[in-house]
Amino acid sequence: MKIHLTLGALAVAATGFTVTPAAAANTCIVAGDPFDLDDAGVHALYDCIKDEMAAGYAKEGHEVGSVFRDWAPTATRPALPGIHGERFLNTFVNDIGAEEYLKFATEGVHMPAGSVIAKESIQIGKGGKASVGPLFIMTKLDAGGAPEFGDWLYAGVQPNGKVMNVSQQFCHDCHVAYEDQDALGYPLEEVRIGAPG
Repeated sequence: MKIHLTLGALAVAATGFTVTPAAAANTCIVAGDPFDLDDAGVHALYDCIKDEMAAGYAKEGHEVGSVFRDWAPTATRPALPGIHGERFLNTFVNDIGAEEYLKFATEGVHMPAGSVIAKESIQIGKGGKASVGPLFIMTKLDAGGAPEFGDWLYAGVQPNGKVMNVSQQFCHDCHVAYEDQDALGYPLEEVRIGAPG
């Protein structure tokens, strides 16, 4: 699988992808089915778009969008788990929640209040063009803070740094399937930090 990465006037060839010159802004193109990308291809895609993602989420000074990349990563690379609109997701957890989250437990999970989880996303559009998707955010509230949603507050940041209008019920209706995991969805097993190689 090849990824064609168009980055200004720089032209470089490397294993699994090519970088070609262009007059327009940075463009990352996935040739073929994104689900067929190997590790090197996903890393190349992420390298192409990661700076644009970070700058976009931080553009309006959002308290999470500006700092989440300093938190604990939960995966070795973004992955396509088939949720969140079939986007590549890459998850980070703040210091309060990292220890519990990184256990990747499937039952008896209780995230501490103040835990914040941020999932950056990459979407692949027509012609294989990659673009920055939303930054999805979950914040664990104090007990009783939102009992109807398992005390989670769902939020998001658009690629331009603006706050998303998020339906708590919509997010909860999906996350409730992971009730034994305190509503947590994890990265795919093969990319989890600490997963056997």
